[in-house]
Amino acid sequence: MRKIITFYLSASMFLKKLLWRSMHRFIIRKYDGSELVFLNYGYEYLDSKHESLKLEANDEKERYCLQLYHSTVADVALENKDVLEVGCGRGGGASYITRYFKPTSYIGLDMSKDVIKFNTKFHKVPGLSFVEGNAQKLPFEDQSFDAIVNVESSRSYNDMDAFISEVHRVLRPNGHLLFADIRTEEENEQLRERFKSVGLQVRKEVNIIQNVVIALDLDSERRCELIKKKTPKMFHGLAEEFSSTKESQRYAEFADGTMIYFQYVLQKEE
Repeated sequence: MRKIITFYLSASMFLKKLLWRSMHRFIIRKYDGSELVFLNYGYEYLDSKHESLKLEANDEKERYCLQLYHSTVADVALENKDVLEVGCGRGGGASYITRYFKPTSYIGLDMSKDVIKFNTKFHKVPGLSFVEGNAQKLPFEDQSFDAIVNVESSRSYNDMDAFISEVHRVLRPNGHLLFADIRTEEENEQLRERFKSVGLQVRKEVNIIQNVVIALDLDSERRCELIKKKTPKMFHGLAEEFSSTKESQRYAEFADGTMIYFQYVLQKEE
């Protein structure tokens, strides 16, 4: 199973697009929107005194996945701003940020036509829309957005430099990139320098791997139940790897420090 995932991460954008579409077609057929609108690893606050997020009842079941989005964007005021999410997946984060943070507009971009159709049909939120597009060639004019959100999407990009350059191009002066994804320590050092090289200044950088591991511990049972309920038994191992349940190789890489997880707040120079 690990070899399959390694192949996906190293595949061309063309193959990634085919594989991603296939996965989303399967998920859309098997899971309705009330069951699964997030595909991220999740986040739990380490401080026991941290005030619990006040969520609508329908959001509570995916609290940990939702908290990852919240912790990624919470340091920047998004109200009355134009926001783009690159790699929006099933739209749960886009819906949450639009409803709770009140931007003027929020566009969720994903390379899967099927997932864009699903999101447009399921997420009916004023100011929220979805478009098909490539993260490495964003279909927007220069200086179109005040903020860009990118959560657990960038590691699959073939050309990270192209993505970063495109982010810089479509951000307005003083705009923010709100970024969260896994890397090794060495990869993160390279990533930090790439951000700086195009004029994205690091305003915040934090390793949240402990928060992610605890969230996976707390959410593993729910993830396993969803897999058992909807996924053919022969694909359970692969589904568990993508979901990072406690028995997966990816969970082990998080727990032993092989992979780490960084959140960034970056700002475009004026």
